[in-house]
Amino acid sequence: MPVQRLNHAVLYVRDVEESVAFYREALGFDVVMSMRGAAFLQAPGSSNDHDLGLFQIGADAAPSPAGRTSVGLYHLAWEVDTLEELERVRAKLAELGALVGASDHSTTKALYARDPDGLEFEVSWLVPAALLTEETLAGRTRVRPLDLDADKQRYGAQTRGGVGVSIPA
Repeated sequence: MPVQRLNHAVLYVRDVEESVAFYREALGFDVVMSMRGAAFLQAPGSSNDHDLGLFQIGADAAPSPAGRTSVGLYHLAWEVDTLEELERVRAKLAELGALVGASDHSTTKALYARDPDGLEFEVSWLVPAALLTEETLAGRTRVRPLDLDADKQRYGAQTRGGVGVSIPA
């Protein structure tokens, strides 16, 4: 039976309240359940029971060495519906001092940020399959700086993005 999609992710964090506050402010997540040292959050518009679980392990927890001295998860990626929403998220992440990068992957327009524990995540908009061109598809292997103004002019600020991978069948 093939996997259809990722339902939720669970992160170990130093301070669950600080992480909850961050994900609420940065991405608009709502707490759907909490208990001592744990919280379960849901993204706006999600039909999942929860999208993110947070488990507190304490202030003395070391930073994750993943990608530097060990294998491990690099980042999580969430999708937004429109380029206008991606622009709003970029402003919020910059305001919070969490934004660490922005890239144009041709078929995907992406922001990169770090949460209070330094765990990286991505927020992206996918070019809808109907708007893909041969040039767009050929550019998937190149990473360029993100130019949201140009992308909004090209695709429209309110155009709903693709879902998952926007590759035509």
